[in-house]
Amino acid sequence: MIKRLFDMVCSALGLLALAPLLLLAAVWIKLDSPGPALFRQTRVGRFGAPFTIHKFRTMRVEPGAAITVGADPRITRPGHFLRRTKLDELPQLWDVLRGAMSLVGPRPELPHYVDLYPADLRQRVLAVRPGITDPASLAFSHEAELLAAAADPEREYREVVLPAKLRLSAEYAAGARFSTDLKLILATLMRVLRD
Repeated sequence: MIKRLFDMVCSALGLLALAPLLLLAAVWIKLDSPGPALFRQTRVGRFGAPFTIHKFRTMRVEPGAAITVGADPRITRPGHFLRRTKLDELPQLWDVLRGAMSLVGPRPELPHYVDLYPADLRQRVLAVRPGITDPASLAFSHEAELLAAAADPEREYREVVLPAKLRLSAEYAAGARFSTDLKLILATLMRVLRD
């Protein structure tokens, strides 16, 4: 109850305070390349329910791989800045406000990756709302560069990165506390400012 109230208050205040920045980012994206300012994608949420996640669009609208590797040529000029500063994640405050996400929780995955989860970990990870940040997000904050160094990035993600992230997410879900969430939010803000 406290976590949900905290999520609602912080996301509402965040959206209000950041409205000018969100508007500027949306205009920059629209002026730079054709397509919508927001990227929408189906992800798997709490109890396995699908939901639509919102981010600022950082890539040109064209077919491509589900994962982004290193200096992907599809990334736009504003996209490079938005990804580096993590500002592309800000529209997820709307997803938090509407209850599909939390500020802190396991990052929501695409359905075909969730299908790879072992049953016991799947149940634990999907028992809580997905979040904007969590221990796995911090541990793999430079995931695109890591995958760029792999001979087969998709295989590396499925067989190495995803299982490691899943273990961290399951550990978080098993021992999630409000105090832990506050520490993770602070650690995330410090990481963004430092990077």
